[in-house]
Amino acid sequence: MRDYEEITSFLGTWGPFQKSIFFLLSTSTIPNGYSGMSMVFLADTPPHHCRSPPINTALGNIGNETVPLEMINGEMALSKCRRYTRVNGSGTAVGNDTESCLDGWEFSTARYTSTIVTEWDLVCTNDWKVPFSLTVFFLGVVSGSFIGGHISDRYGRKPIFFATMAMQTIFGLLQVASNSWELFCVLGFFFGMGQISNYVAAFVLGTEILGKNAREAFSTVGVCAFYGLGYAILPLCAYFIRSWRILLLVLSLPGLLYIPLWWFIPESPRWLLSQGRIKEAEAIIRAAAKMNNVTPPEVIFKAEDSIQLMQKTDSETAKRSYTYGDLVKTANIRNITILNVILWFVITISYYGLCLNTPNMNGDPYLNCFYSALMDIAANTGVWLVLKIARRRVIVSSTLLSAGVLLLLILLVPSNLSIISNLLLMVGKFGITAAFSVMYIIVAELYPTVVRSMGLGISSVSSKIGSTLSPFLPYIGMYNQVLLYILVGAFSLSAGILSLLLPETRGVELPEDPSQVQPLNCCCCKRDLPPEALANGQKNINGEASPPHNCTQSNCC
Repeated sequence: MRDYEEITSFLGTWGPFQKSIFFLLSTSTIPNGYSGMSMVFLADTPPHHCRSPPINTALGNIGNETVPLEMINGEMALSKCRRYTRVNGSGTAVGNDTESCLDGWEFSTARYTSTIVTEWDLVCTNDWKVPFSLTVFFLGVVSGSFIGGHISDRYGRKPIFFATMAMQTIFGLLQVASNSWELFCVLGFFFGMGQISNYVAAFVLGTEILGKNAREAFSTVGVCAFYGLGYAILPLCAYFIRSWRILLLVLSLPGLLYIPLWWFIPESPRWLLSQGRIKEAEAIIRAAAKMNNVTPPEVIFKAEDSIQLMQKTDSETAKRSYTYGDLVKTANIRNITILNVILWFVITISYYGLCLNTPNMNGDPYLNCFYSALMDIAANTGVWLVLKIARRRVIVSSTLLSAGVLLLLILLVPSNLSIISNLLLMVGKFGITAAFSVMYIIVAELYPTVVRSMGLGISSVSSKIGSTLSPFLPYIGMYNQVLLYILVGAFSLSAGILSLLLPETRGVELPEDPSQVQPLNCCCCKRDLPPEALANGQKNINGEASPPHNCTQSNCC
């Protein structure tokens, strides 16, 4: 089959058509940014203490003297979960014994008029429900990761893109009307399914429609940076809207604004060709040519282009059916898979742990969340620039090691210098975000073509498992910020050290089958191409001879 890039080269690389697709698909990820992090404010726990027991006003008045004082974050404050018992169960006199908050809690309204915590009393013995609410959301994300890709391959990129956007909007609006915590979680599960599936569909559409010169920018300053922009919008909305129901309503309604995009975003021509729908694919390319003011050839796609593609796919499938077992079949690919699973898990749990912890940081939570979002935008933009000159492995290891060191340095900062602590934390998050962005590219370049999707899938699942556990890191931070920084700092350092084992993929030709997978990087030896690769004259993507290496599987793990 003729190469798709060659066939459509007459369109150019950066015309009005490419620019519109780049911008529209990138902006579609803005709701993913603020909806994914909205629980930072929807589920924040305001200061609270036990409500005083009801009394007969004729007997006198009792107030905060019924609630004992306790040390909270270095300061004396009213107990959150205990109160003194009344003598003989009545009257105004209280004893030394304490009891749970039998009459509920008094919540401060200085910052919020309501959150799901104040709505359903998710404190004390029920405080575990707050991080669990997020875990349920991320379980929906995991399910969406499994299901979305298969549906997209079968029914097309565009229908799934808009169906999941509608799903995200509808279930977000339904959550506004939740009358119980249990219903809120169930709806949040389906909201999470739509959220990740919509993001992935936008990513796939962009990478398949845009030319190779625009894909690297699209995957960093495109969808990732606009995701960060959505994240930055969240604290601005939350600052002016202090009720969780109204805030969720305002964050969900913009999804309706994306309905007109149906007439501006086309189906993926690559996918249409793979389904034998040549006329539809050609119509899209001709419309793109008209937008770019270029004249297309009389015949763009020949019948044999689609037929040969399907025959090639069928013959390859018949010849060799690859499964997830092939990701651990040989030593090289097994080592790559194990390393990727660990790195994705650790990086994801660290990233979301820091994002969700912003309410527990010193200072204004709205500014902290905004600064955290700015770090995302800066990291993705910086990665796009650095990728042009630096090695992938060096970027990942250096950013993770730096992040780990900076997070652990927070332990040495005096408590009265909270600005320095927050600065170290934000720069550390910058490093983790940058590593996160580069890992997407590395995984796609490490795995061979025949199992690349499965390699990305297993890495994504590992990532989502990390995200389901991440809400419990800020839960720990509510009680001990030091332990949180120790955990995330140690995670980052460990991941940074392990990432040194990653093979370098910059400038190296993509592997086609498992036998071409690179071994782990070993400091003990220089790396040569295997004899069969030398015999075939293997070169890198620039047409140059690949660097030598003489590592063997036995001395490379």
